[in-house]
Amino acid sequence: MPESRFTLPPQYDPHAVERRLYRRWLERGVFTARADSPKSPYVIVIPPPNVTAVLHMGQGLNNVTQDVLIRFERMRGREALWLPGTDHAGIATQNVVERLIAKEGKTRFDLGREAFVARVWAFVRETGPTILEQLKMIGASCDWTRTRFTFDPAYSRAVREVFVTLWEEGLIYRGHRVIHWCPRCLTALSDEEAESRDVEGKLYYIRYPVEGGPAPYVTVATTRPETLLGDTAVAVNPTDKRHRAFVGKVARLPIIDLPVPIIADDAVEPGFGTGFVKVTPAHDATDFEIGLRHKLEMPLVMTEDGRMEHPTRVPKTLADLDRFVAREKVVDLLKERGLLEKVEPHRHAVRHCYRCDSVVEPRLSDQWFVKMKPLAEPALEAYRSGAIRLVPERWGATYEHWMENIRDWNISRQLWWGHRIPVFNCTKCAHQWADREDPKACLKCGGPVEQDPDVLDTWFSSWLWPFATLGWPDRTPDLKRFYPGHTLVTAPEILFFWVARMIMAGYHFLGERPFSTVYLHGTVRDTQHRKMSKSLGNGIDPLDVVRLFGADALRWTAIAGLSLGSDLILDPNDLETTFAPGRNFANKLWNIGRFILAQLPERVEPLERFEQSKLPLADRWILTRANDAVAAVTASLEQFRLDEAAKRCYEFVWGDLADWYVEAVKPRLAATASPSAAAQRAPAAWGDAAAAHAVIAHCFDTALRLLHPVVPFITEELWQKLPGRKPDQLLAAAAWPSFKPELVDSELDLQFLRIKQVVEEIRSIRAEYKVPPKTRLRASITARGRDNRKVFEAESETIRRLAQLEELSFDGGSKPVGAYAVFGDGSELYVTLEGAIDLQQECRRLSGELTRLEQQLAGLAAKLTNQQFVARAPAEVVAKEREKERAWHDQRQVLADKLKSLGCS
Repeated sequence: MPESRFTLPPQYDPHAVERRLYRRWLERGVFTARADSPKSPYVIVIPPPNVTAVLHMGQGLNNVTQDVLIRFERMRGREALWLPGTDHAGIATQNVVERLIAKEGKTRFDLGREAFVARVWAFVRETGPTILEQLKMIGASCDWTRTRFTFDPAYSRAVREVFVTLWEEGLIYRGHRVIHWCPRCLTALSDEEAESRDVEGKLYYIRYPVEGGPAPYVTVATTRPETLLGDTAVAVNPTDKRHRAFVGKVARLPIIDLPVPIIADDAVEPGFGTGFVKVTPAHDATDFEIGLRHKLEMPLVMTEDGRMEHPTRVPKTLADLDRFVAREKVVDLLKERGLLEKVEPHRHAVRHCYRCDSVVEPRLSDQWFVKMKPLAEPALEAYRSGAIRLVPERWGATYEHWMENIRDWNISRQLWWGHRIPVFNCTKCAHQWADREDPKACLKCGGPVEQDPDVLDTWFSSWLWPFATLGWPDRTPDLKRFYPGHTLVTAPEILFFWVARMIMAGYHFLGERPFSTVYLHGTVRDTQHRKMSKSLGNGIDPLDVVRLFGADALRWTAIAGLSLGSDLILDPNDLETTFAPGRNFANKLWNIGRFILAQLPERVEPLERFEQSKLPLADRWILTRANDAVAAVTASLEQFRLDEAAKRCYEFVWGDLADWYVEAVKPRLAATASPSAAAQRAPAAWGDAAAAHAVIAHCFDTALRLLHPVVPFITEELWQKLPGRKPDQLLAAAAWPSFKPELVDSELDLQFLRIKQVVEEIRSIRAEYKVPPKTRLRASITARGRDNRKVFEAESETIRRLAQLEELSFDGGSKPVGAYAVFGDGSELYVTLEGAIDLQQECRRLSGELTRLEQQLAGLAAKLTNQQFVARAPAEVVAKEREKERAWHDQRQVLADKLKSLGCS
């Protein structure tokens, strides 16, 4: 064995490696993309986390996945740009700061708008970089020199340009309609932000007195009895024959005794409740449309924060009550008046605010909207034509359905933190316009102007992320070079919030798709298959995992555990077991690395110096296996089957390299001949240590390159220790291994497979007969098929050593007591057991097993010949019993053959 050039610690310590290596990658500019590079670009834009966020496991999975892809493409020679940044997150960030000032006994209204926004900016500047620094701790190789923030001045200019352009195109309008309103956040929400969730509620059947009708009252079913104070009609479906006679009559509103017409409208579902529905145009989207058709009043009976209020419709006993308190009070009042017919349990969908989880209130309001149909059409066609690909493909149908049925987008939010809507109103002549700059006076009359107080939906800024981050609307070098991008990696739940809108924006403003592939990975769930969340308390902090086991352990566990289209299941209550696969993988890789590196001399001859066709079988086989691994891992990464790529690497490193090749060449690795002398020898000597060193160094180098995107730290640390590495060389910037078609050789693989099968069969016999590990056996091989004997003979020393044989023959002569095996090609293996085991004891054991089995077979045969059993038992029971009989017959034959081979009488 050559003298070791260094000593690696016996155990891998990620904390001694990760920060040092990450710092070195940054110093060398490995992650920085060059706009003037001649290389083909590859671009991923990060889904920007909220500026106030801290890293959670879902983001950990998302960013590790992106990092695997970007490192892979960077090594493949692409000019790889992974563009990072954060989102100003209007509602979320404002909520955080409002809670902080609430601790001081104040509200944002006490501070005033300007002071409150300044307070938010101070908070953002203090906490904003936190999550980006946390991404560095898990190895994210983003181009940090290009970090963006959706509230940066340059980015804000892009947002304003988009708004004004859409205004000029007639695609932005002010709409008076029912929107989703959050009484907690005090803002409108889009359809996607008001998340629908099934809840266990109640269905209240309320009697509305009728004047001059065919019955004294009609019964209306509702889940929100408090809103009856805002009713302006009762409706039935015109096709509902049961209630046709009521149409045109007048009902009286319970509690407040106001008259409302009974009308007919197609929007009413006859099968819901009694067929009568209350119509509350200001507090229900469907009712609003009914109200428009029938020219109904539309009174608001709730305040913005969800309290009951109206000068004539809300009685004093209900005024200022919270909506849910008012609900119970209204129910009590209905009971007192004998107008509550019944209450039934009712499971139904209720919308909740995606930020604070409050129940959303439908509310009539003036808001700004974007006409989405013209924007959606090119984005829909892009998917249908194949210009945009969704992975997994099953999400395509969902995308198509949403695009085909898209509704106009409510983009105004009643917040103070965010991009203020650039619409200006003249207080003198009432002129209204959108402007790219803040005007000092009215463009028409010179009078004073006021800006719209609302801010834009956060998603209105983030839908520009793929191009606004590159300097648009200016035609910057970055924009020319890196747009359009290539891959977007995100979770399915923001397919419509963000992904679809980015596609629409890309086509509308730049005429090109923002990316070609959207990879929608699974969700991180606990062992009860619940999505990890702060509210459930079932989350995992990725940084806890990094502190305990290292970043590579986190990364390996996440990638190897996530199949395409599936969710990642982790146990937050047992991090030790959950992340054991990643920790154990790192330790095993470190150990095999220590062994291999310790065998290598200071200088290893290049593999090209050796004529590979003349290398020993084991060398040629492992080179073929390495080549196969390159092809398989590359294909898996290209297809977003990241778990398969990781597992194929594992199989190569342990199944091929460590378990077989290293064991096969240990005697050659231990040779003491100097590499320089070996390199000058004749071709006949190419089976010596120099060739083994060259082959194993090449294969380990290949393995580390293939593994690097998944586990970058430990692979970089080991790769640095390979012979011949220069101080300025980095695996993170090294080339991806290339597939060599000339190395494909199925026959070679089959030849070494025969050697493996012989060794494995002997090991199996040894285990089956409980032969002590130190006992050396004698074996004989009778080869069948073309060239098989030559293969076995050439590798006889390998077989002897790996199977722990004292003798291996190929004469097929007389065979004393022993065990037999026959291989698929007809070759036979015989292992002599005489003297290795206690034959008499083994014969007694096998005979006892055979006797017991024959007794069981006799009992089973009696059962199956019993016509009553066969006739009465279920067919599947009889089938299972017959299958059991066949298996026991096979087992009996095996035992009989063993007794015969051991010479048992």
